[in-house]
Amino acid sequence: MIEEIKHNGQLLAIIIPDKFNEPGVHFFTPNELSQQLAYMHHPPGKIIDPHVHNPVSREVHYTQEVLFIKKGKLRVDFYDEKQNYLSSRILQGGDVILLATGGHGFEILEEIEMIEVKQGPYTGDGDKTRFTGIEKSKISVK
Repeated sequence: MIEEIKHNGQLLAIIIPDKFNEPGVHFFTPNELSQQLAYMHHPPGKIIDPHVHNPVSREVHYTQEVLFIKKGKLRVDFYDEKQNYLSSRILQGGDVILLATGGHGFEILEEIEMIEVKQGPYTGDGDKTRFTGIEKSKISVK
């Protein structure tokens, strides 16, 4: 049900569909990623102890994004590090995607509301290299 999108052994993205529903805590990301993604499902009465997070130095080399699709439909196009098109996926309301490595582009297929979470501060165009995407006629949706 969880889809890991890889190219040459490199994790590009993790997609968690809206229908995912398992009890407990499930981390989907390997420890070496600077962005961690987990799903939590607990029954009423479960106690999560109050806590604070300790200062921990972390080194971030690449920005990783998590998109929460609230409503609508979005096509995500995946590219390798050399900007070569790989494949596409369709996301819809309730789906979540972590974009870990490689390149990506989007086409809004239905009016969309989504929330993005990534490491900050965001530096605008200093954070990314834009390039020309694939022609629509060559898109392969899996």
